[in-house]
Amino acid sequence: MPKLKTHSGTKDRVRITKNGKVLRRHSARNHFMEHKNASRKRTMDGTETMTGKSAKNIKLKLGV
Repeated sequence: MPKLKTHSGTKDRVRITKNGKVLRRHSARNHFMEHKNASRKRTMDGTETMTGKSAKNIKLKLGV
């Protein structure tokens, strides 16, 4: 069976840690920020760990 190509869009948006965890950015952080309160913006800071079936699918797309 041939090698699978890495999905370019997923490669740009997701990072795999050394231990195999899948990290992604929070959604809703690009625009319309003025009507969101400060605590809501703070909770969307940083990265979030993906788990379960979605993380497994991401790893498949990246060939990990």
